[in-house]
Amino acid sequence: VQLQASGGGLVQAGGSLRLSCVASGGTFNYYDMGWFRQAPGKEREFVAAVSWTGGSTYYADAVKGRFTISRGNAKKIMYLQMNNLKPEDTAVYYCAASRGSLATTQGAVDYWGQGTLVTVSS
Repeated sequence: VQLQASGGGLVQAGGSLRLSCVASGGTFNYYDMGWFRQAPGKEREFVAAVSWTGGSTYYADAVKGRFTISRGNAKKIMYLQMNNLKPEDTAVYYCAASRGSLATTQGAVDYWGQGTLVTVSS
């Protein structure tokens, strides 16, 4: 499956962005999906995940209450709504697909998108 992430950009602290990840070339419903991010000089880290049904969601503590993950299986798309952004949210955000396990760890990921840059200014 191929993943295409978009929606990144420059935003001031306190602002909002919505990231999108469109899938192609596979059966989207088969995959649990997630978002990871990598800040400059840091390792890639888990941000949020959603089960293949969309019924279960999981978040890193750093983004709980501010970010919302969702998916639309009919359109093969996943979203990450990011509110109340902070400078520490600055990173390249990657969408990910996992078949057979939740996309909460890098080892569980079968496919990665190319990343979209989010920059939050203070």
